This record gives sequence, structure tokens and C-alpha cells, in this order.
Amino acid sequence: MAVAWSKRSLLVALVALISLPLEVFAQEQSFQIGTSSIGALKYQPGFKHFDYVNPDAPKGGDLRLSTTGTFDTFNPVLAKGEVADGLPLVHDTLMKSADDELLVSYGLLAEGVSFPSDISSVTFRLRKEAKWADGQPVTPEDVIFSLDKTKEHSPLTANYYRHVVKAEKTGERDVTFTFDEKNNRELPSILGQLMVVPKHWWEAPGPDGKPRDISKTTLEPVMGSGPYRIASFSPGANIRYELRDDYWGKDLNVNVGQNNFRNITYTFFSDRDVELEAFRAGNIDYRQETQASRWATGYDFPAVKDGRVKREELPNALRAVGVMQALVPNTRREIFKDARVREALNYAFDFEDMNRNLAFNAFKRVDSYFWGTELASSGLPQGRELEILEGLKDKVPPEVFTTPYTNPVAGDPQKLRDNLRKAIALFKEAGWELKGNRMVNTKNGQPMSFEILLSNPSFERSVLPFANNLKKIGIDARLRTVDASQYTNRVRSFDYDMIWGIWAETMDPGNEQVDYWGSQAANQPGSRNYAGISDPAVDALIRMIIFAPNRKEQVAAIKAMDRVLLANHYVVPLFYSNTSRVAYWDKLTHPAELPTYSLGFPDVWWSKDAK
Repeated sequence: MAVAWSKRSLLVALVALISLPLEVFAQEQSFQIGTSSIGALKYQPGFKHFDYVNPDAPKGGDLRLSTTGTFDTFNPVLAKGEVADGLPLVHDTLMKSADDELLVSYGLLAEGVSFPSDISSVTFRLRKEAKWADGQPVTPEDVIFSLDKTKEHSPLTANYYRHVVKAEKTGERDVTFTFDEKNNRELPSILGQLMVVPKHWWEAPGPDGKPRDISKTTLEPVMGSGPYRIASFSPGANIRYELRDDYWGKDLNVNVGQNNFRNITYTFFSDRDVELEAFRAGNIDYRQETQASRWATGYDFPAVKDGRVKREELPNALRAVGVMQALVPNTRREIFKDARVREALNYAFDFEDMNRNLAFNAFKRVDSYFWGTELASSGLPQGRELEILEGLKDKVPPEVFTTPYTNPVAGDPQKLRDNLRKAIALFKEAGWELKGNRMVNTKNGQPMSFEILLSNPSFERSVLPFANNLKKIGIDARLRTVDASQYTNRVRSFDYDMIWGIWAETMDPGNEQVDYWGSQAANQPGSRNYAGISDPAVDALIRMIIFAPNRKEQVAAIKAMDRVLLANHYVVPLFYSNTSRVAYWDKLTHPAELPTYSLGFPDVWWSKDAK
């Protein structure tokens, strides 16, 4: 999938991203312009625009983007099918993130937000001028409908908003959400990220005269309140979004200097090499490169050499994002239930050799679920972190207190042989032994065999050496790459032995941790608890994180949870980079200083072709 819209789509991804002290920016029914999770709001009432935009950026020109996979639905609330890239262009949210502040949102559809000191509820006041594309006003009924339907039809959203027990209209333009618990500081902010859809449109007959059904996929271009509309598309192949001249929010302070392209087109590719060739040929304008070897060797074509294509390595988007990228064994499978088996698998992954031979030493090994941030644990626990863990001493692995987590190090044949011997020893402790050339279960004689499910052929080059190393100790690890639709369906239903997974963390983890690691998400289809973790210590630590009374307590709980997850060896950590690698044709330009915590793409970029 394309990464250009990760800031605005769900986390859906890179998405579930705001929590902790919503410090005293709201008093009882005293509406404020924004919410902050850490510190004070930078922008005050009446601000003209975000500092990182060019308020005079011209409107116009075309932006041609690429993505891998396909799409078969424009329904943004349904966890079925392959949702089209770019839909956040069509739909506004209640609040909008500021990319030069950590975990801060300002009013978009909502002009203000209010909540009591115990955070037992939150009220959003909608703007009078907020309109749907057909001219009808955005109403509290639309917001309530959006929450109800996304909870009903998306397990992820249902889990994320599970503490919202009531949504009601409390004024002409006010909608109030009531919670089943108090002092969950994240809830007002994450409700502000709710994508709002039009109730009247979804309940009206479609072009065929039949009632629309939000519980089903659809390729009818959906209507929204956002800056763009779906202008044309070819199913599974391309989509063109067109800037709306009648967009209600085009002069709003949170939108000034943004939404600058007249047309934004996504073209879908099934092969990443073909996708790169389309960029090299000038048919695609912007590309974010994720393969280090291709970045090192694939951008030597004439347009790069003469400056028509620009290349940049930017740290912005990763300054406030912790990453865990890993191979994820499915602990719902009997073969992976023993932590010693999972730990043994890590000894077969030779990161150093892969990084040298395939990635030109461009990557670093991930060793924390919050890698790259101050939230990552290191060394042995001390202070409040140690106190928290001692309170859970009977529920966590003893090595949490005695042994700092480190990944095995290889990189040459002797070190790899030593690591594989350690793996064999761990397998033996867990009830497996090497007989002849096969690793077999000592109780039933069954050989160890599993499938590594992948979504893209480009992953194979990194995983194949791992599978080959496992074969050296008698384990049949098979790679299987499937199309996007099949992969999505299998992951949603946990129908896999092992996958390549990635979790993005903000500097303020909160309710999304339940979806990542919580027991209640372990068997909830569509959750991001890919490993099937069901651990009482992790559950207890998640609640400590969500309800931490201050930042110091929250950080201690986060680091403690990080240690417990690592010590249980739920994943085989992979690798990542501290920068985003982007290449673009010189028809595109951006402000001299990009926002501190984002690439700002395509929001604050513009086309030189614009007049």
C-alpha cells in the first residue's frame, strides 16, 4: 500500500496515534480549539495557518502516485475488501493533527472540544459552515452514525472505541460521547480522529434505485465533506481525485497552504519493479523507496544525474514514531506456543549478513517495540520501572530482571554455526530434537514445518536466507507470497503460521496497545494482535499505560511492557531505517522547511505547473 497518506489514514495504519495528558485545555463546557497530549498548545485562537505551510502555495497541476496491490471498495468504514488508497482526501475528521507538534490536534469539522476534569465524556461542537459535497450541513447525527457504523462493521474500530458507551446530540451542533470509565486521557483525542461520513447519503437510494448498504463493499464513488471528490476510476487499476472548488473548508486555518494539487491520481501495480520503471519513465511523480539496495543502485538513470529527479533522505516522519518490524509467529498455532521455540527462531536470522549483502548496511536491527524513541527499554530496569515489574514478578519471565534484551549477532559462518547450535539447544528444551536431517517433536514425532505468508515478492529476498538457515537444522520453513486481497483476508482471520508484521508507535501510546497486544484482541478478527498475545502481565501494563497519572509514570509502564514483550520472544525482530527515502520529479516542490514530524506529503507540497 502507498505510504503517502499514513498520517491521515488509519493507522490505519501508521493511525491510532494520540494519548495521555490532555492537560487542562478543556474545562466543563468551555470549548477549546484543540487538544494536546504532551505540553501546551502551540497555536492559539485566531491563528492564521500552521507555520510549516506556504500560505501562498498555488493551486493546480497534477500529482501522479503509485501503489502496490489493488482495490475493490470505496466504503471507508467497512473491514472487508481492499479499500482504495486516498479516501482521506474525500472525508474530513472532527480534528486535524498539527505536524510540527507532538500529538496535538486542532478543530476541522469541529470548531471546539470540551470535556470534564474526570474525562467521563467529551463534546465536540461542529462548525456552522461544515458542509457535505451536496451542500447539506454536517450534523451531530452524521457523527453518531459514523461512530456506530464503524464500530459495527470494523473490529479494529470497535476495539479502539470500546469505552464509548453512548453518543448523543446535546445541542444544535453539539455531539457528546460518554465513556464507561474515567480518566482515560486518550479518548477525546482519538474521537477527534473519527472519519465522518454522511448519514443521509448512505441511507438514500443509490443510482440503481436500491438503498445503499454501508455493510457492503461498493465501487460507487462515495460522497464526503473533504477537499477532493472521486472524479474517475478503473476498478483495481487507478483512481483520480479532483480538488473541489466548493470545498467548505478551503480557507480554514488548519487547511491554508494545503490541498494544492488539482488532480491526484493513484495507479496500482502488482510488481514493484514495474512500479519503479513507471517512475523512471516519468509516469509517476513521487516515490518513497523502502528497499535499501534499490535506493543504492536503482536511481542512477539520466533524470537523477541531470537533476530532473531529486532524491532526499528525511528524518522528519520518524522523529516521533517507534517501530517494531518483525517476523511474527502465530502463537495460536501449537508449534509456536513455547517461548523457547520462538527464541530459537531468532538465532536463525542472520541480520548482519542480510544487511551487508542485500541492503548495503543501510539498516539497523530493531531491539524494542518502541525502537528509535526515548520509550525504548535498555539495560536492566531501574527506579519506578523496576517497581512496576516487581509488582508483576510472578507473571513475567525472570530474565526481565537479570538479562538485558539483545538480538543474536552473526555475520560470518562461525557465528552463524554457534547461533544455530544455541537454537538446537532451545528446541530440545522445548521438546524438539534433530533426528537425521529433520527437527521433530519428541512426543509425537511430527516434523517442524510452517509457512511464512508474505504480501509482496520484495520481502522474499530478506526472508529466504532465514528459511534456508532453518533448513540447516531440519526445519521446513516455506515462503508463500499471495495477492493483496488474499493476504488481507488471511491476516484478518489469523489464517497463517508466520507473517511479516509492522507496528508503528507514537510518543504517547494508549488505547491502541490493547489492539496490538491485549488478550481481548487475541481472537478478535481484524485486530492487530497478529502474534495472538494473551498475557496477564501485558494486560496489566497496558492499563497502567492508559491510566498513567503523569508522563513519568506512563514512560515507566511503557518500558516495563516493552521488556515483557521482548522477554517472551513473541516476534523475530527485523530491521528499519531512521530516515524516509523519497524521490520526486522536479515538477513538485515543497516548503524549504518541512514540518518537524512529517514529510508533509502531499498536504503542503505543490506543483510548479500550478498558476
